[in-house]
Amino acid sequence: MKRTAKIALSVVLMAAMAISAIGCTKAEGGNNGGNNSNVSGADTKKGEGVMTYAEYAAAALDSQVTVETYIQAKQGWWENDGVGNATFYTQDADGAYFLYNMPCTAEEYEKLSTGTKIKVTGYKSEWSGEVEIVDATFVIEDGSYVASPLDITDKLASSDLINYQNMFVSFKGMTVEAMDDAGSAYFHSWDNSGSQGDDLYFKVSSNGQSYSFTVESYLTGSDTAVYKAVEGLKVGDTVDMEGFLYWYEGANPHITKVVVK
Repeated sequence: MKRTAKIALSVVLMAAMAISAIGCTKAEGGNNGGNNSNVSGADTKKGEGVMTYAEYAAAALDSQVTVETYIQAKQGWWENDGVGNATFYTQDADGAYFLYNMPCTAEEYEKLSTGTKIKVTGYKSEWSGEVEIVDATFVIEDGSYVASPLDITDKLASSDLINYQNMFVSFKGMTVEAMDDAGSAYFHSWDNSGSQGDDLYFKVSSNGQSYSFTVESYLTGSDTAVYKAVEGLKVGDTVDMEGFLYWYEGANPHITKVVVK
């Protein structure tokens, strides 16, 4: 489900930015194209006043938090009432932080490329199970780190799956299931009310259990390899996938790469 009331005000601008500024976030040839190795390693030593991931995880909702983290992917830049914003998927050596609608100029957005280290101060928030940082400010710091996807296929049915929330992860050997009685392999939008360019929803199963995955169009739009791959899926296909473990009333990964086996 997309928070359209907050983020659909500048679709035209975002689409224009997608051509030039989001190229680095596409599944093929970009930050999630399978070339996910440590660039220099995440610095585990935190600066003064900066929380460890464990301290952040233990912090109360609505409390102010300060973390050091690394950009892993970014959704499209947009502007509301003259203020630029973008949503970022970030991670350090110990966990991940979802930065929702973090204010930034178009020039700053360009600088926040994959691997960039930033110090972020904001407020820990929660929306339908998704824990995130909102009302954030940031500064760019020295350092670079790109996470490798962590295989959590065997964690999908476990009670500790939420401990991996927002991390860059992978899923292996899952089976595409039908979305409806007609045998559709995917929907445009969660209820199939959308069209090409909207989020894609599809179901996959492992060990007899079914899960709902999403291609988030603000992250990987209709021109990306992953979007086209999901539109080409057939019920019964076996797939390997990569993406970010987003949460909406339960696990709802934002998938950035799909490979049919």
